[in-house]
Amino acid sequence: MGSGKSLEYSDITDIGRRRANNQDAKAVLDAWSHDQYRRRGWVFLVADGMGAHAAGEMASAMAAERIPLVYEKLASRSPPLALRSSILQANAEIHARGESAADLKGMGTTCTVLVIGPRGALVGHIGDSRAYRVRANLIEQLSCDHSLAWEMEAARNRGGDPLPDVAQNIPKNIITRSMGPHGRVEVDLEGPFPIVEGDSYVVCSDGLSGQVADEEIGALVAELPPADAAAALLGLALVRGAPDNITLIVARAGRNEATDPAANAVPWPLTEDDDQGDGHPLPWKTLAIAAGGLLGALVFNPLGDVMKETGLVGRLLPPGLAVPIGWTLTAVMGLLFVAGLVASIMAFLPASGGETRVLRAGARLGKGPHRAFSCALTPPLIEGIVTSVETAADGLSNGERKRALDRVATARQAAASGDLPAALGAAADAIAVYRNSVVAARHDDTIRSTDDI
Repeated sequence: MGSGKSLEYSDITDIGRRRANNQDAKAVLDAWSHDQYRRRGWVFLVADGMGAHAAGEMASAMAAERIPLVYEKLASRSPPLALRSSILQANAEIHARGESAADLKGMGTTCTVLVIGPRGALVGHIGDSRAYRVRANLIEQLSCDHSLAWEMEAARNRGGDPLPDVAQNIPKNIITRSMGPHGRVEVDLEGPFPIVEGDSYVVCSDGLSGQVADEEIGALVAELPPADAAAALLGLALVRGAPDNITLIVARAGRNEATDPAANAVPWPLTEDDDQGDGHPLPWKTLAIAAGGLLGALVFNPLGDVMKETGLVGRLLPPGLAVPIGWTLTAVMGLLFVAGLVASIMAFLPASGGETRVLRAGARLGKGPHRAFSCALTPPLIEGIVTSVETAADGLSNGERKRALDRVATARQAAASGDLPAALGAAADAIAVYRNSVVAARHDDTIRSTDDI
């Protein structure tokens, strides 16, 4: 079991091309020691806020701040319990803040949290921000989108009637579940998914997934180091217009994060009252009923020593009816004893039905991965990326445009010769030229605006 320090990651965010402010937020909880990794692992979070004015920005910031703090406190009990509890608590706090002022009412945020720990990768999720796993030439979406478009597609796949003509025209950003608008919300938990050395993970807002195809995300993440992959993905979203804020985290597991099948074979409690070590509270009322029933049965038993030695038969019961009444009362007290004893035993047993209260070793929550695509490098994939850069480069200055197009040409030459990794690297260089130009233009605009004051 490793300390987690062989893991590499890069986290990055950008306002995009059309937004006035950045309503996305992100957080990383570092596993800085062997004990921290064993106890709660790495935590990666992306939240995408919704709401007028600064409400969405506030909601996502609250999620990014509160969820890691609460998870840190509870993780030693059970990571899935801690993850669900931390998201629910953050939801309650965001909802309360939204109800406190008219301009904040209804504010909300999506939130996707990835935990990488000894037993694998665990995802907690609300909304349409996503968590992916990239392994070899396959990219898998570990989370499902809580969006109207996703639900209608799911209905089609189940053989229902989702009105296909209508479904095609539904915007992908209409979400059906988020944190904040309601006091209570359902949290999806997925995993844990066993980790293999070299597995890469992406957590992102829809500012990325809405502009960059899953296959492209997988190819860039599989071929490039996390920092280069994150920069290229963000840049490609900018190349394609970036109508929304873009936030993503790319993490690559090393040798120390590979899941050991023997690690932590203890079942994980999934509800508060299954906290390990605290046991169940004693059911005093039912135990008292059982004790009273047993005592009564001893007292009223006509053959018992209590009735005989104390003479209670003659004092409490008519002589002619003492035996039948005694047996009747004994039977009633015996039933009370049995009922109280059974109720006390049942209080110690897991509730039947509903959610499983304990996740056994090797078991998994959720139904993920929900989708999978090949992300193997192909000439059409490379061409799709460089064509986007080529088109966007028309808006650059002459010098920047030439640099970008030179790299586009290099990428095409490498693809034509069959060297697809080199072609992807050149495409990433072309994306970097475009992104750097956009960032520099923002800086120039800021300087000019300041000078005008």
